[in-house]
Amino acid sequence: MTYYGPKEMAASFRTVRANTINIAKEIPEESYTFRAAPGCRSVAETLIHIALGARLQEQVHLEEHRSTLVGFDFFAFMAKLGAEEATPRTKAEILTMLETEGAKYASALEGLSEEFLGESVQYPEGMVPPAKSRFEMLIAPKEHEMHHRGQLMLVQRLLGMVPPLTRHMQERIAAMKAAAAK
Repeated sequence: MTYYGPKEMAASFRTVRANTINIAKEIPEESYTFRAAPGCRSVAETLIHIALGARLQEQVHLEEHRSTLVGFDFFAFMAKLGAEEATPRTKAEILTMLETEGAKYASALEGLSEEFLGESVQYPEGMVPPAKSRFEMLIAPKEHEMHHRGQLMLVQRLLGMVPPLTRHMQERIAAMKAAAAK
């Protein structure tokens, strides 16, 4: 018996994506070109990167059902994804992309079997570890998104904003203090 299966993966991914979308909505469109430092992605580029972040796992596990990454042309796949990321988009288009891509991935996760998630996928020789479970690989887009969302939260601070998760925590603490003071 497991406590974290396909339905929990999907729910967790949906929560992470909803938090990312909240940040994307709060950042003004005129700040979507902001870069925290030279060589960093802009806000828009980061959000598009996040929106497309599950595509590699979808290709490997859901479309090709690979049991090995030997022979998978990672660099060609990433070049194709990079070209799609480079397409200029408005804030509205990026928000739509975050919503639709997120919903598609969460729905796909929800429909997987525990047996499928337990399958092992071999890495090319010399890579460490030599293999990972599909579960571990399919949860990676959520972890990757949280990494980039942390960057966006720092960008919000640089833009003089308080990120929504921080704001909500501050509100809960203030309410708890007010209740304790009564």
